[in-house]
Amino acid sequence: MSFNIALTGLSAVNEQLNTIGNNIANSGTVGFKSSRTDFGSLYAETQAMGVEVIGTTQSISQGGALTTTNRNLDLAISGGGFFVTRASNGDVAYTRAGMFGTDKNSYLTNSLGQRLQGYPTDAAGNLQTGVIGDLQMKAGGLPAKATDELSFVANLDANQAVPAVAFDPQVADSYNSTYTTKVFDSQGKEHTLTQYFAKTADNSWDAHYYVDGAPLESAPGTPHVQNIAFNTDGSLQGPIAPVALAATLGGGVDPLNIQLDYSGTSQYGSQFNVTGNRATGYAAGEQTGMSVEKDGKVYASFSNGERLLQGQVILASFVNPEGLKNISGTAWTETAASGVALVGAPGVGQLGSLSAGALESSNVDLTQQLVGLMEGQRNYQANTQVISTNKELTQVLFNAL
Repeated sequence: MSFNIALTGLSAVNEQLNTIGNNIANSGTVGFKSSRTDFGSLYAETQAMGVEVIGTTQSISQGGALTTTNRNLDLAISGGGFFVTRASNGDVAYTRAGMFGTDKNSYLTNSLGQRLQGYPTDAAGNLQTGVIGDLQMKAGGLPAKATDELSFVANLDANQAVPAVAFDPQVADSYNSTYTTKVFDSQGKEHTLTQYFAKTADNSWDAHYYVDGAPLESAPGTPHVQNIAFNTDGSLQGPIAPVALAATLGGGVDPLNIQLDYSGTSQYGSQFNVTGNRATGYAAGEQTGMSVEKDGKVYASFSNGERLLQGQVILASFVNPEGLKNISGTAWTETAASGVALVGAPGVGQLGSLSAGALESSNVDLTQQLVGLMEGQRNYQANTQVISTNKELTQVLFNAL
């Protein structure tokens, strides 16, 4: 009986050493999670039968340290969750190894060719959060976009006096303040929109508009003049709706049509100050790079200074992550024990945020594994000693007979 008991001990320790050896071998593997072999005693009714391996526990919840790589598509998860990847045959896997790049078709993939999953964008660049698919960078440059909106926020100085002379852009004393905004036409050529603000009475101002030095007209021969009124507390009274500005530029481009929004503009007893001057539109640009934000949003950057949203990386969580099944490539697949994947954007709920330009190291504690290796060796030798002793006693018995 002792011989068989010792054999169970050897078998169990051998599996433990396999686990320890695998941990040590993967101590430098990005995103690897260590495992532990769990033992349980064996009994047949009240008769001791030895030991068995009752399972392997993964240390998935224990995160490895983040190592900076300065590579934009190296991603690490700060907190819970797994990246979701899909192979060409449709198989879905979950991983903490965030070494991603782009293939010849501009899909975000890992070194095994599995595509990173996320929320894609439509043709207008709007995020489609109800759809999960392969993340792909849009190929080519960014075409020019004409300016069609301008959000302008400023404070007009309530201490200013009404100009004594009629408005003339060439006469500085005929207006109180001015500001110029860069705008673009349909071919991406740059133009200037200049606003001249002239006080007309208490709480009342006129805005005069010029594009490239030429006055805008509200009707043929009539300069476009917009009254801006304020309440007694200095807040904007009107216009509440955006002001429609139109300019015919010539040169084979479309007319310029801009919706100018003054929301937030005020009139207080302090100097003229512009706090918001956000105009849409830009010149054409070529793609120069890409970046991933901590919320998983992927942007392409262009030579004209613009960034275009390409999609958003999703993460998956599980009710019981230790129930996941290990597969090659430092990844897992879901099982009945793990439960189904719960997906969402990074930083939402229990899902961690992303760190671009970093990778998560293996969580293997080499010191702990080496100690376990020595303990396993000692236990293995002890079990062989039981077998050796059993053999000697058996030999003595045979000799006595």
